Amino acid sequence: MENSVYKRVLEFKIKYPMTIGWRIKANSSVVERHLNPDEKVIYAFIAQKNDNPFNIFGSAVIALTNKRILIGRKRVVFGYFLNSITPDMYNDLKITSGIIWGKVYIDTIKEFVTLSNISNDALTEIETQITSYMMEEKKKYGTRAEEKTSE
Repeated sequence: MENSVYKRVLEFKIKYPMTIGWRIKANSSVVERHLNPDEKVIYAFIAQKNDNPFNIFGSAVIALTNKRILIGRKRVVFGYFLNSITPDMYNDLKITSGIIWGKVYIDTIKEFVTLSNISNDALTEIETQITSYMMEEKKKYGTRAEEKTSE
């Protein structure tokens, strides 16, 4: 279990070397610190958490777990940032592809998360992983809501 997020992100970076991402181990440790005991990492990747293609210093590790999406960024000096997107907060996902890099936009109830400088080759894989998982979870939430209203 140790460094499971880090290993998955490293595999992603080796598979898609054109994706811009720095400080993989430090950013992975933020996500690993916030994993619950019953949480398992399904998929993980690295990207820039911003919409500016020239800002390459906002690297974040994104992990899809069996409960939520975690986005972790370690600050250079001290502290860190963590975003958690649960299936009930998830609205939609949008992909844009450029000449070299693409972007993933995650629309939630409260915010719009932009992940950029991702290798175009990785976009399909990321979209499939996140969308498949979220649609399955949304079905479960729908079933629970229907059960509550029928009672």
